[in-house]
Amino acid sequence: MIDDTSLNKGQIRKLNALRKSLGNEIADDAFSKWLKTQASGDVVKEDLVALKIQEALSSLVYNKAFRLGSKGYIIKRSKGKGASGFSVRKVE
Repeated sequence: MIDDTSLNKGQIRKLNALRKSLGNEIADDAFSKWLKTQASGDVVKEDLVALKIQEALSSLVYNKAFRLGSKGYIIKRSKGKGASGFSVRKVE
């Protein structure tokens, strides 16, 4: 029997689906084998867009005249027919 308290929501759903379709013994065995193949720990994916923005602004790090304030800004891509560029709005 597998301890359900250490599993996350998705893993519990997978285990319950396996139990419903295969039966408890076979499902527990298959789930434990599947669980061993999964990567341990949380895998954090890098945000490629954020990295590009950071790279574009990196030249302004030492420019003391360039300040973003404490709350920052919202940057959005312009929408609509024929629109190009970005819209920037200060967070209030």
